[in-house]
Amino acid sequence: MSYAVAALYQFVALPDFRELREPLRDLCAARGLKGTILLAAEGLNGTIAGEITALHDLIDQLQRGPLFGGRLDNLELKFSTAQAMPFQRLKVRLKKEIVTLGDPATDPTRQVGTYVDPAAWNELIAAPDVVVLDTRNRFEVAMGTFAGAVDPEIDSFGQFKDFVAQKLDPTRDRRIAMFCTGGIRCEKASSYLLAHGFSEVYHLKGGILKYLETTPQADSRWRGECFVFDERVALGHGLTEHGLTEHGPAERAKEPRS
Repeated sequence: MSYAVAALYQFVALPDFRELREPLRDLCAARGLKGTILLAAEGLNGTIAGEITALHDLIDQLQRGPLFGGRLDNLELKFSTAQAMPFQRLKVRLKKEIVTLGDPATDPTRQVGTYVDPAAWNELIAAPDVVVLDTRNRFEVAMGTFAGAVDPEIDSFGQFKDFVAQKLDPTRDRRIAMFCTGGIRCEKASSYLLAHGFSEVYHLKGGILKYLETTPQADSRWRGECFVFDERVALGHGLTEHGLTEHGPAERAKEPRS
């Protein structure tokens, strides 16, 4: 049996996020879904898996059901499959941020950079005046990245602020294109750069996963594999599983990042 897997997020104001936790957990549990969903005042972020019709039913409830009241109308979704259930249990957690950066001036519900569809990504990052920046940690970058991308050499997303302060200059680095696994980190990073004086900031819509899903391998500028935060460990073009055979027991995060 194979399982459907959905990575999903949206930055949206959820002042009632604490009250949403238990009803959301009940929606997932009633459909036999497993995985982790994070809730915060700035939105929702998660990866969940289960039987395909149950998963799509949950997505429909999130987007159009009464629990969120239409607020998840721009939910970023990426679907893939797994040969075995990639999660052991269901967790719905409350957080200060759905992806931790730790900068009060950064508010992705108010401003973010320019979304770039995967079909337009190759042309953008080939431009000589564009700084192509990987916003993931060094372990993820070592497994795969885009050709010519800058590795910030960070161990956690919270250290991205230090990299910017030490290595980037808004008067010099006028065009910046960023990417991450599923789009959430680079979207938040774009909000951070805009709040700190950078004016022309782009980020890959749907992240690496959407690029690998939709871009023919012959046209790809991706090199290597894409680390994912579940038992599958790594995915390649077409979102095929690469598993543990080459990478050993990776230091997998316990919560979704994308």
